[in-house]
Amino acid sequence: MVFSGDGGSARSFAIILIVHLAVIVLWQVLVDAFQVPKFILPSPLATIKTLASPNYAWLSNLAVTAAEILGGFCLGALVGVMLAVMFTWSPLISLLLLPLFVTLNMIPKVALGPLFIVWFSYGIFPNILIAFSICFFPILLTTARGLSEVEPDLLDLVKSLRGSRWTLFRKIQLPGALPYVFSGMKVGAILAVAGAIVGEFIASERGLGYLMIQVQSSLDTPAMVMAVVLLTLLGVALYGLVLGLERMFVVRDIRLQ
Repeated sequence: MVFSGDGGSARSFAIILIVHLAVIVLWQVLVDAFQVPKFILPSPLATIKTLASPNYAWLSNLAVTAAEILGGFCLGALVGVMLAVMFTWSPLISLLLLPLFVTLNMIPKVALGPLFIVWFSYGIFPNILIAFSICFFPILLTTARGLSEVEPDLLDLVKSLRGSRWTLFRKIQLPGALPYVFSGMKVGAILAVAGAIVGEFIASERGLGYLMIQVQSSLDTPAMVMAVVLLTLLGVALYGLVLGLERMFVVRDIRLQ
């Protein structure tokens, strides 16, 4: 069901919130009713209690992972859009480089992790690069598609008025491509979270992924679940930021669903 207007948006948000709360309540009830051991599946209350423990350093680990996700996403968005513009302006560059990027994108990113560690050592930067390598390609493809899908009549109009390539890009191509740009960025936001965690799983000294590896050996499932919840919230926050920017710059009727 699609709602329109501010009232519709508020109603949609309320429904989404109620569904999520219902799932959490059902989770708590089922765990209590069947007396599921904590090391198999902790209840929501047991999971939340881990936030009070200083042993997990939640704030510092959360900050590290957030920096990796945001850094990888911003770098992916910047490079993806710039390359898409370059490919649109120069078919020769597109012919030379786009197939190469397609091939490089086929490399399993987990396989790149050890190489990044050798090249850049431990720390936030290698994980940012892994997040970037995963999220930039969909942004590149969707942006390139949006820039190339220009109405022929508009092109003829600009050419008849002797408009420059910059005028064509600024007045026609870029506004028309914005729905595609934000569509790719929404996919990239999801993939950036996965990329940062892949990096932390491979080799890291801080972050939520590193914490999950540390508590796994002791079967501290509540802490692992809490880390997953925080990762989800980071992804939702980044996705929401992209949606907010899309609402600011793209008219509702032309947004890609």
